[in-house]
Amino acid sequence: MFTHSDITAALHGELQRVAGCATAAYPRAEVDSRRVRPGDLFVALRGDRVDGNDFVAEALAHGAAGALVERIPADLPSGAALYQVPDALKALQRLARWHWRQRPLPALEITGTVGKTSTKEVAARVFGRKYNVLMSEGGLNGDIGLPLVLLRREQRHDFAVLELGMHYRGEISLQCDLAPPRYGIVTNIGYTHMERVGSRAAIVEAKRELVEHVSPDGAVALNGDDPLVMTMRGAAGTRVLVYGTSEGCDVRGSEIESRGRDGISFTLTNAGRSMRVHAPLVGLHNVYTCLATAAIALADGFTLAETGEALAGVSNPLRLKFVDGPGGALLIDDTYNAAPASMAAALCVLAGQPGRKVAALGDMLELGDVEEEQHQAIGRHAARTVDVLFTVGPRARWIAGAARAAGALDVREFTDKQELASALRAELRAGDVALLKGSRGLALETVVEALTSPAGD
Repeated sequence: MFTHSDITAALHGELQRVAGCATAAYPRAEVDSRRVRPGDLFVALRGDRVDGNDFVAEALAHGAAGALVERIPADLPSGAALYQVPDALKALQRLARWHWRQRPLPALEITGTVGKTSTKEVAARVFGRKYNVLMSEGGLNGDIGLPLVLLRREQRHDFAVLELGMHYRGEISLQCDLAPPRYGIVTNIGYTHMERVGSRAAIVEAKRELVEHVSPDGAVALNGDDPLVMTMRGAAGTRVLVYGTSEGCDVRGSEIESRGRDGISFTLTNAGRSMRVHAPLVGLHNVYTCLATAAIALADGFTLAETGEALAGVSNPLRLKFVDGPGGALLIDDTYNAAPASMAAALCVLAGQPGRKVAALGDMLELGDVEEEQHQAIGRHAARTVDVLFTVGPRARWIAGAARAAGALDVREFTDKQELASALRAELRAGDVALLKGSRGLALETVVEALTSPAGD
């Protein structure tokens, strides 16, 4: 918890006014007035479309014990402390940095185009065998999300596994300044963020900021099967561990097998020693999740046997889920987000399932100038994989068109999610397996909810 005294010390010289009745301690900070819990400090961020300062009263009504604001309401609410600052976001970051510096934890920090969240989830479970782990929750990353995570550190925590998001150049450096990393992982470099930073070269530079900040007495794990990731090796001022399936990787996976819904098996090799590992993670692409985690576990002192046992013991924490669908069909719910690499990986998971294969694919966002070619590549992949293809969204028309050109015979396009859900419900039957995937902005989980609700609406 952080206290009134912590806030005033962290923001010394920045506080313009403190009003109201200060509470003894705050358990968390929150930026969404709808998610405030009793006792929280509400941080009133000013965005392009919404100004959090307009929701201070709502946050206090939901139980916030204080608020970090840029303007104090005319009718000052009683019973809560208000801390006025020129810039609430910078104040939040400064508070998080100060709080973390009071008792810093060794931190493993993870970035990359895809695979960040799954690697974070698996790493937290593996390191949880040795430590009490503070882990980034949900989608909390970036210059807003990471400070919120750091302010949720508890006395029991003695290790952190943190996901670093990237919306602009310098954002990862900022996050590394808030919580300096002992260990780092770069998963891969893809096309997502092209719309934000302009090129894959710019993405490499932005992600490389993590490599540059890892502690000299720590280690960074780089994907040896990704040439763009490997260009970062020279930027490291610490031990580099290369993981992957290629010969010469320090931590290597070989003899990789899919066991369908039961997970994957592979031979894990490091320093001339090998062991067979079975991990309950669906999809062959998750061997990289395991290898990246294994590399840092070994660097932290886990033995090879301890590492393999920990990977075998993780419960499936991933966003890809198998759920029962209408008519006895099986749904693969991978609706949280989508990028070209993760879309291709999900299609590979679908290809490995028995039965008739159906895919409902939506737009992939933030691809910038390469969005058409990347959607078309997924369409060609889908033509080789699925029996029936549904698409939804304006960009997904490129998926549909490329799939037809590649020989797909049953392709159906939709612009409305409700119509898509109705068509899927009518189409699916016992023995079918249907993949649903699209970018976060489409919220395709609503289609899954429609298909799994008793009434189908």
